[in-house]
Amino acid sequence: MPGLLRGVARTAVVAGTATAVSNRVSRRQAGRWAQQEQQQAPAPAPAPAAPPPAAPADSMGDKISQLKELAELKSQGVLTEAEFEAQKGRLLNS
Repeated sequence: MPGLLRGVARTAVVAGTATAVSNRVSRRQAGRWAQQEQQQAPAPAPAPAAPPPAAPADSMGDKISQLKELAELKSQGVLTEAEFEAQKGRLLNS
């Protein structure tokens, strides 16, 4: 009986060691494959650059000139008072 237990214990140790080695080799190989995939994958395209915001001075100058045009149209009778106020509000809130 002691010989049988010794043989079973030895088999268990050998099987456990083989399993541990096999798992380690599998993890190492998976890591190598992942690294190769990363190297072979194309680089992502750079994001397009956002257009630069308009300068505040230019924007204010544009708003003033548009307000003057609106006032001229109102004085000529092309725009009513309500239309003028609506357009002025839209312009100033933009």
